Amino acid sequence: MLKTFRKTAKRILRPTQWGDFRSLEPKSRHYGVDRGTALDRHYIESFLEAHRKDVRGVVLEVASDAYARRFGGDRLAKTEVISIVQGEGVTIVGDLTDPATLPKETFDCIILTQTLCFIYDARAAIANCHAALKPGGVLLMTNPGICQISSFDDTLTGDYWRFTTASVEKLLGAFSEVQVRSYGNVLAATAYLHGIAKEELSSEELDHDDREYQLIIAARAVK
Repeated sequence: MLKTFRKTAKRILRPTQWGDFRSLEPKSRHYGVDRGTALDRHYIESFLEAHRKDVRGVVLEVASDAYARRFGGDRLAKTEVISIVQGEGVTIVGDLTDPATLPKETFDCIILTQTLCFIYDARAAIANCHAALKPGGVLLMTNPGICQISSFDDTLTGDYWRFTTASVEKLLGAFSEVQVRSYGNVLAATAYLHGIAKEELSSEELDHDDREYQLIIAARAVK
């Protein structure tokens, strides 16, 4: 049967027309932000939009509270911003892997987008987020799957991990309720690696999901 398949494949295969993609250099090394909107933001923001009701009360976000304010609106009581370095709007300076960094049972929601890949001890970071949530609190998290290395973050903290739905489910085992899904397809993944912007793909091309080509892994986890 294998020999028959190989003979058939030789007859029907045609040379691939690579066009602009036959290049050793991407269109952009900046995730497409110099061409438009970074393609991964489409999926991250779609996920947060779907769970905007969870963004409420006291909310913790990394580096900026922009998503907390955008999706929480008048449901917010307070926002906190954590970073490893002091900066504008930062209220907590510290390492997510350090149990002393976050106060226990304080937050109604933690927004953790595209962060865990830059933390070597990802399990410790998740354990501390779990401890920092109030009972019933929600972790809204996104992680990269198919993605280039971030040179900036690799220099600053290290760029360690890429994830799958299976690995994220394992990491969130301590939570009482976990929903994990992936976004992306082979076209979106190829475009993202080349630095093609969101605006250069159609909605149909962006929103077709193929779990074998996981570009973004998103999770909602309830303590």
